[in-house]
Amino acid sequence: MKLNTFFAAAMLAVLMTACAGNDGRTELFNGKDLTGWELVLAPDSAVPATEVYTVKDGNIRIAGQPFGYMRTERKYGDYTFHAEWRWVGEGANSGIKYFIGENGSVGCEFQILDDERHPDAGRGFNGNRRLGSLYDIIPAQGWQHTHKGDWNTARIVVRGKEVEHWLNGEKILSYEKGGDMWNALVSHSKFANVKNFAGGDGGHILLQDHNDLVYYRNLKIRELNKK
Repeated sequence: MKLNTFFAAAMLAVLMTACAGNDGRTELFNGKDLTGWELVLAPDSAVPATEVYTVKDGNIRIAGQPFGYMRTERKYGDYTFHAEWRWVGEGANSGIKYFIGENGSVGCEFQILDDERHPDAGRGFNGNRRLGSLYDIIPAQGWQHTHKGDWNTARIVVRGKEVEHWLNGEKILSYEKGGDMWNALVSHSKFANVKNFAGGDGGHILLQDHNDLVYYRNLKIRELNKK
């Protein structure tokens, strides 16, 4: 009886390690299908979301529509989120959004942009629409660390109200959500009139569809302070 109990406990530990990974990270994409994600397109879209968001060669393929997104079914609190991405063609635009709650698809965004060819790189205040920036709020010099035409790695770290953006192993910005400085920055952005913008603790994570062909892979999350 004791041997059976030990064997069962050992098997459970192996299964938990396989699901979460040896480093404690959980796979948010299994490489086969989009289980765990909600797929959304504009109501008047001519094609179904299942044709826009697909899996090809073990990667997520976002074909590009004027409006849409794929969003985690779960909400997450404190975490480190890892994703690899690459765009196809020139002037591509996408983004990884987080703190997604009551506003559906509106929240903070790790901007993914071809800075050299997309006009948004020159718009906004002080370049806050460039690659890696907190979109339309805080600028980052992400273009300096880009692997052009190849896979790039984005990492978002959320610890309560403290947030970091990383690109290809380099920290490119950090900020604290809430407080006078945060409110001032948001008030000068396109989100000034969004009620409770990025409010609350945590939220869904979202991959943006912005009319360009973009691939994602190796989506992983390590939840911090999880009880």
